[in-house]
Amino acid sequence: MKFPKPWYRKSRRAWFVTLDGQQIKLGTTKDEALRRYQDLMAKPEKRVVPSGSLLAIIDAFLDWCQKHRAPDTYEWYRSRLELFAQRHPDLRAIDLRPYHVQQWIDAIDVSSGTKRNYCRSIKRCMRWAKQQGHIDLNPIADMEQPKGGKREVVVSPEEYDELLSLAGHEGFHDLLVVTWQTGCRPQESLRVEARNVDLANQRWVFSETEAKTDMPRIVYLTDEALAITRRLILRFPKGPLFRNVNGMPWTTDAVNCAFTRIQISLGRRILEQKAAVKLADRRRKYLHVDDKEVAEFVKTLNPIKRSGKKKTDAQLLNEARRKLTYREAKRLGPKYSLYALRHTWMNRLLIQGVDALTVAFLAGHADPSTLAKVYAHLSQNPAYLLDQVKKAAG
Repeated sequence: MKFPKPWYRKSRRAWFVTLDGQQIKLGTTKDEALRRYQDLMAKPEKRVVPSGSLLAIIDAFLDWCQKHRAPDTYEWYRSRLELFAQRHPDLRAIDLRPYHVQQWIDAIDVSSGTKRNYCRSIKRCMRWAKQQGHIDLNPIADMEQPKGGKREVVVSPEEYDELLSLAGHEGFHDLLVVTWQTGCRPQESLRVEARNVDLANQRWVFSETEAKTDMPRIVYLTDEALAITRRLILRFPKGPLFRNVNGMPWTTDAVNCAFTRIQISLGRRILEQKAAVKLADRRRKYLHVDDKEVAEFVKTLNPIKRSGKKKTDAQLLNEARRKLTYREAKRLGPKYSLYALRHTWMNRLLIQGVDALTVAFLAGHADPSTLAKVYAHLSQNPAYLLDQVKKAAG
């Protein structure tokens, strides 16, 4: 007789065993898991397997994603569903209600688009559970998803030049340039490898299994984008081409952090202009911060260093001023993204007179009607719209 063996799930940081098709959590440490496992094996007739556990359904869905979907897709669902599982560890699937999901996303301080994606993840999981027969009814089937924010940010050439000046490491600079010139999606630039590059035809080629749509995705390169691609192929013949200062492939979080640093830098420039001082001068670095606000903020700080030593009053004041300065700078500084550069690229082609069908094809849209969303950018350009009216009038 073959007995099931305990196994460790890194994403949950816990040990599990699969019995009668159900995954049972044994514990977070190996010793705890072995004791629990031995108890289950010694008394199989009294074994209690959770029935309809929401955690079991999430685990089963993630296992299915890992087997039948791309690694990035699996990671996309895992990172979101685990947050929901942590909020409701003991919830049964039949007890799940829309308000559980609504309260979860309302408690997260993220953009409207991110809230929508969080909601999408649990709705997709439950829809899959019903399709697979894990549940008879989907309790959140009728829940409306939050509306995603519109990507209407159009980056001007001057703003783009400023972004490049603050990019810092060459790896991020390359990422900005290629996105600006080709309109590639972030998941394409972060994933492209030497095997995807067709130098003869000056393009990247992603097969159907790698593409976002059901057809191969082709990204055509400008001369500068091609030169960057050639240089990166020589440095990284295997694995993703675009890498950070540590030689590690860029991740979505790392890119977001890089843009946040630029946002803070731009905000600090605004603060400098308001205060009419150079914040690079350490003595005037936090002059704009209100002393009363600093005193209140100090109370919220951890008074102990990581080393275990107690922070001095001067260190606490300096930390408070620094964090409050960064917070204000982040509030004032504009936030950019790779998607903003991609949408600016589409906007730029349309204004230059490239027909919408060609732009949709170059952007990799499976449905050309998707490009209609881009026209929201053009509504911000009255000169362009007036020119189109004059052309139509003949």
